[in-house]
Amino acid sequence: MTADTSTATDHLKRLTTALPELDLSRVTNWGVRLAQLGGEGRRLLVAGNGGSAAQAQHLTAELVGRFETERQPMSALSLHAETSSVTAISNDYGYEQVFARQVRAHARPGDIVLLMSGSGRSTNLLRAAEAAREAGAATWALTGPAPNPLAELVDEAVAVTARAVSTVQECHLVAIHLMCAAMDAAVAARDDSATNAAAAAVPSTSLPTTAPSAASGKPVGGLRPTAARGDRTHVVVVGDAFLDRDHLGRVERVASDEPALVVTGGTTHVRPGGAALAAVLSARQGPVALVTALGRDAAADQLRALLDGAGVEVVDLGLDGSTAVKTRIRAAGRTVVMLDEHDVCPPVGRLAETALDDARRVLNRAGAVLVSDYGRGVAAHPDLRAVLTEAARLSPLVWDPHPRGAAPVSHTAVVTPNSREARFVGSFEGGDTLSDDIEAARAVAREWGPVQVALTRHEHGAVLLADADLPPLVVPTTVAAGVTADPCGAGDFFAGHLATMMARGQLPSEAVASAVEAASAYVAAGGPRSLDLPSEDDPPLPGLPGAGPVAGAQGPVELAAAVRARGGTVVAAGGCFDLLHAGHVRLLEQARRLGDCLIVCMNGDDSLTRLKGPARPIVPAAQRALVLEALSSVDAVLVFDEDTPEEAIRALRPSIWVKGGDYAGMDIPEDKLVGSLGGRTVVVPFVAGWSTSSLIESARTR
Repeated sequence: MTADTSTATDHLKRLTTALPELDLSRVTNWGVRLAQLGGEGRRLLVAGNGGSAAQAQHLTAELVGRFETERQPMSALSLHAETSSVTAISNDYGYEQVFARQVRAHARPGDIVLLMSGSGRSTNLLRAAEAAREAGAATWALTGPAPNPLAELVDEAVAVTARAVSTVQECHLVAIHLMCAAMDAAVAARDDSATNAAAAAVPSTSLPTTAPSAASGKPVGGLRPTAARGDRTHVVVVGDAFLDRDHLGRVERVASDEPALVVTGGTTHVRPGGAALAAVLSARQGPVALVTALGRDAAADQLRALLDGAGVEVVDLGLDGSTAVKTRIRAAGRTVVMLDEHDVCPPVGRLAETALDDARRVLNRAGAVLVSDYGRGVAAHPDLRAVLTEAARLSPLVWDPHPRGAAPVSHTAVVTPNSREARFVGSFEGGDTLSDDIEAARAVAREWGPVQVALTRHEHGAVLLADADLPPLVVPTTVAAGVTADPCGAGDFFAGHLATMMARGQLPSEAVASAVEAASAYVAAGGPRSLDLPSEDDPPLPGLPGAGPVAGAQGPVELAAAVRARGGTVVAAGGCFDLLHAGHVRLLEQARRLGDCLIVCMNGDDSLTRLKGPARPIVPAAQRALVLEALSSVDAVLVFDEDTPEEAIRALRPSIWVKGGDYAGMDIPEDKLVGSLGGRTVVVPFVAGWSTSSLIESARTR
């Protein structure tokens, strides 16, 4: 008897008809974002009913295990798989709450909830989407044909245009595998960047070549360039553009009739300002488009010429007034006075459809978007904000705010206020200490969340707050504070570099570390003078010496007390340090930059044996302490024999307790104790690939 294959043929025809309609761009983007999610220590929650439940479990198995290539496991949970919770919730609250209750229990801001449904109408999935939104988690859906209620409720959806549920589920499986493949590629590309020194943050033709970043532990750079994202523009900058004029003169006397400096001689130079400066600086690293509003005047013509010369594509929305011009009068390496020659002029009241279409065109092909808001109306325009909200769903959006500016649009990935701006946004009163800056970042997160806050601290680096309830990542600069430099544009350079690195697939934590390094190099190279401007013939100011530890202090506890008594900042870090390696050295160097002394709390021999096993320590405590004290970054070592450093922390009362970047996104046991003593727990970037245990194992197997 010959088998009838017509049924199988029809089934395959349905599948081959539906597959080409799959939204490959969105599915691939989801995979890249899953790579970011895993690197930040966040999780994916997946839910579905029936066959979709099996697909959900298939996905989580690939993520917790591996798909095709080796990588770190990712936290991913199938909400139907915990049978006790499913049956208990169904019994007590009804089956429509079976997933929503679990979402409320497990989802945190920044997590992703993926809901899978052939129909898109399952009530328990709709309730789960609502619960995810309340929790601040992003929501995705794989559904059958749209429109359907689930696709309309979530942030992003991929709808399969097939009538048969079996075909929908088969396409969902293909989408799952495509996501996993894209995730593997993004992780592999990120790892490749650790050895790709050619992807430097600042090209040598523009700025001096910098050494590998001590903050990130990797060469400054990112993932593959824009070719990996098809024809997408590297970065699109949106915001208010100015023409900046710098008059460079000399001050040799004070006016005889009033207490005013007299500036004589000199020359005047022009350059792009505001969002235009951010675009020009970002264009050093790849293709850039600028969406802005320009007037119809000579200043606008001059600005267009400068942007064209820098290779920046301009989308002009049209300005209701004159192009803004700012003038700085500078002498002896300092700005004497700043002139703002125009009042605030917003874009035209109703944007032309052609202008909006042009803005949408460049934003839809952006690898990342930077909103450089200078409070003059571009970022506040309602028509443009609607387009920006769409763009934020497709690509990472970085918002560089201004005290007179607008709030970020929904789905903004990172905001980059400086200390002053953060205090204004969060209505926070505080000083200039690291602790105050962290609180200011928390205030911004509460005001604008859920969003990651990268607060820039001028010459002190940056703080990245990914979760208001967890310790922040602190990235110090690698240049000495107080060195004479023109910081104009440093914030624009930081935000633009951050957006560039995120466009290349880097995690926000990696991108912030790279941006601090790049912005430091920009300032050291002369800031805006690096835009081919003539240099000022002014001698540099001497660097301001660091406070340093107090001479004559006898031991770690006495040292901490002495530094604290004179108003200094005590920094402490803990660990076993059984075999000192590059990861330890980098961590301690970064920790030392955060205060006036660094005291290492080190596990004693008995403590280390209980923690690591009878084969440890490899190096006795006295020798480990001697090696640590030989480091220029370490001022003292306190050896403790308890299982935890709690007693050592109580004795030292550090202002800052430092942990390595492998603790990012995690609860840190010492955090509450440090906080109760008036201190702060922070995380600094770590060097990937270094582990004492792996070094010992490698030595034993050779």
